[in-house]
Amino acid sequence: MRVTSNAVKRARQLRRKMTLPEVILWTALRGREPGKPTFRRQHPFGPYVLDFYCSRAKLCVEVDGGSHAFGDQPQRDSRRDALLRAHGITTVRVSATGVLDDATMIASSLIELARRRSAPSTTSWSPSPADAGEELGASATG
Repeated sequence: MRVTSNAVKRARQLRRKMTLPEVILWTALRGREPGKPTFRRQHPFGPYVLDFYCSRAKLCVEVDGGSHAFGDQPQRDSRRDALLRAHGITTVRVSATGVLDDATMIASSLIELARRRSAPSTTSWSPSPADAGEELGASATG
């Protein structure tokens, strides 16, 4: 999706003015350790800026403060989530107070979710040993 120049400017501003819960969560999510999914902070996507984004897992993490429950914000969040979903991106919303209470647990859960979503699929079909033997036997006699 094409990123708007306004979203890029806004993302830069938001990186400089992150909220306390965002800073705490970013501290736990950042880093390039082996096997750890890479998250970006304040990542522009179309007209939006995602609080945190893991591109490999197609996972958006939003830290929601109390204002997300009032006015037209729930509808705006719903429209945004639908647009992201249409692009194959899953949104996980965590409360700001939850981050303040236990950022380590939330970060660990998000990292594990990103790992699972990034892992190669193990649901592909493979023949059972009996099926494989039948196929080999048939081709060997043919």
